Amino acid sequence: MERINLDQLHGFATALELGSFSAAAQRLDLTQPAVSLQVRQLEKRLGTPLVERAGRVLRPTAAGAELLAHVGRIDSAVSSALEAVARHAEGTTGRVRLGTGATACIFLLPPVMRSLRQQFAGLDITVSTGNSADIVQSVEDNTLDLGLVTLPASGRMLHITPLLDDAFVAIAPEGTGLPKRVGAQELARHPVMLYEPGGQTRRLADAWFARAGVSLQPAMSLGSVEAIKEMVAAGLGCAVLPGMAVQDTHHSSALEVRPLSPPLRRTLAIVLRKDKRLHRGLRETVAALQALRR
Repeated sequence: MERINLDQLHGFATALELGSFSAAAQRLDLTQPAVSLQVRQLEKRLGTPLVERAGRVLRPTAAGAELLAHVGRIDSAVSSALEAVARHAEGTTGRVRLGTGATACIFLLPPVMRSLRQQFAGLDITVSTGNSADIVQSVEDNTLDLGLVTLPASGRMLHITPLLDDAFVAIAPEGTGLPKRVGAQELARHPVMLYEPGGQTRRLADAWFARAGVSLQPAMSLGSVEAIKEMVAAGLGCAVLPGMAVQDTHHSSALEVRPLSPPLRRTLAIVLRKDKRLHRGLRETVAALQALRR
């Protein structure tokens, strides 16, 4: 029986899907000659040409079209075989390296992680926190399997799936007397604390003030939303924070929480490499995050 190298088969299918070896190389994170070699080796193994050029675009030959029709079933069969074997590996579901921002880590992930741990005792999840740009780069570099980040985010190797919107709010010490909806001009009359520079949360807040013509010099820039809430509760000023950070807070009696005018929202998104193989643990983690969509 002729044995087909699965990497060669994947390179062949990707080149035909995208119409060129160079585009396939970008998606697969290989060099163009490496993808070309995969296809040539596959053609040599099968003893027939599989691709031809129509102008500048790759097209399958008749033999190539026959092979291409089987690729999906081959991928499905291989995935099923790997999953079947994985179920016998002492209940291990795999390792997932997840990166996200500190706010989502504190206020969004705990129930997700608890549910996954209860359902899949063998699932090993490590969570790293950082700003969105660094997490996106780590996913693209494959040092993280999955990112939960604030948009915008981009990367030629990435699938980026919006998950949920989170409205920013203004918080102030109880008795400040903020209006029902707070504008930038009103908020700037008070000392304002913001998240530290460098992340998407701070950039979104700065842009909101700038659109209102307010050149704000924050009274404090802190790296922790919990620290910001403590400072506000102590009467040291106001702050602009993602709404999820002040839901069910133990400071609720010491804070005024108001929506912003105009509204300011951030969108959290799931980031994965396009060529990432979704083993069972990663697939279940993605599904658990997608269940947060609202």
